[in-house]
This record gives sequence, structure tokens and C-alpha cells, in this order.
Amino acid sequence: MKKFKLNNRTIILASHNTGKIAEFESLFSKYNVNIKTISMLGIEDIDETGKTFEENAIIKVKTVPDGSIGLSDDSGLCIKSLNHAPGIYSARYAKKLGGWSKAMEKLYSETKKKNNFSATFHCVLALKSENSEISIFKGEVNGKIVWPPRGENGFGYDPFFIPRNSKKTFGEMFHKKKILQDHRFEAFKKMAKFHLTDS
Repeated sequence: MKKFKLNNRTIILASHNTGKIAEFESLFSKYNVNIKTISMLGIEDIDETGKTFEENAIIKVKTVPDGSIGLSDDSGLCIKSLNHAPGIYSARYAKKLGGWSKAMEKLYSETKKKNNFSATFHCVLALKSENSEISIFKGEVNGKIVWPPRGENGFGYDPFFIPRNSKKTFGEMFHKKKILQDHRFEAFKKMAKFHLTDS
């Protein structure tokens, strides 16, 4: 993709997830970027039919109309002893079980049998230019899952995960601190090198 700057531009986020949207608004705040979402354009939730985080991120970003800059995120929790589940099905797994709390409880009970709590949060960002070229940026954070979940901050599996070299779960961290440590930020930093200039 040809290098172009996102500063002072409008980016359409291909997401209906309020937690993710809030994180991106914070990450972009110092770059004077105007954030819109696909829901503002009347675009419904996207059917994620990909087999990988990258495939799903591309499917999502392609819903952003041609001629606009689009950004999508596909991310999830991969637990080592569960063959990296729930992975790309992280959100759907929680929905199927009736919510994040029930999903965390079920995952922990399965992991406990294996006695290996290592886990990784993965994120893939897909950036689509105005001429529909797509670039991919990946980030990950290693750590472990814990029980019981701790903290009311963040969203999804955040209260369930402690990143390496931390004593706090993502759910216990203040928003401003958490978003500079998580998997989304790791991918965002790579994108920022190419497409953002410090103001």
C-alpha cells in the first residue's frame, strides 16, 4: 500500500463493539483523527466467515464503502492448553454461552483440567485506503488466565487475563494504562509508524 497519513482524516471503523470503538477513539485522540463507525452509515453487523483473525479483519473492512478510509479489528483470546480456543470465536463463544461471565467460567473449568493457564490475546488490524488497498498489522500480548475474574474495567475477557510482567488483569487497569499495553495497541503502533505523525 502506498504510504499515506491518517492525521486530520476521517476513518470509518468497521465495528459495532462499543469497547473496541472507545479504545480506538482514545488511541487516535492525539492525532486529530475523525472517527465514524459503520453503524452511523446504517451498515449491519458483519458475518465473520473467515478461518483466521486476518481473514475476518479483511471481511469486516471491506464493508466500508469505496472512497472512504476503513479500519477493522479482529481479535480474541487464545488459551494454549485448549488448542488456542476460543480464538477467532471469542465473542461468538460468549454469546452462545449467555455472556462473558459464563464463557470465562467454562473456559477456566476446561483449562483447569489441563493445569496450563498460558494464554495470548491476538489482534489483527486491516486498514483500507480510499482506493481500496488493504494493509494488515498484527499484535499480541502473552500472559495467563486467572480465576476469579478481577476488575470492572475494559470489556470482554479483560477481567480474566493478566499480561506477562503484571499483577493486574486488564479489567483492573485504568483505561488509559490498559490501552497502551494490550494487543490492539501492539498492532496500532505498527500502523502508526506508517500512517500517523505525532502532532
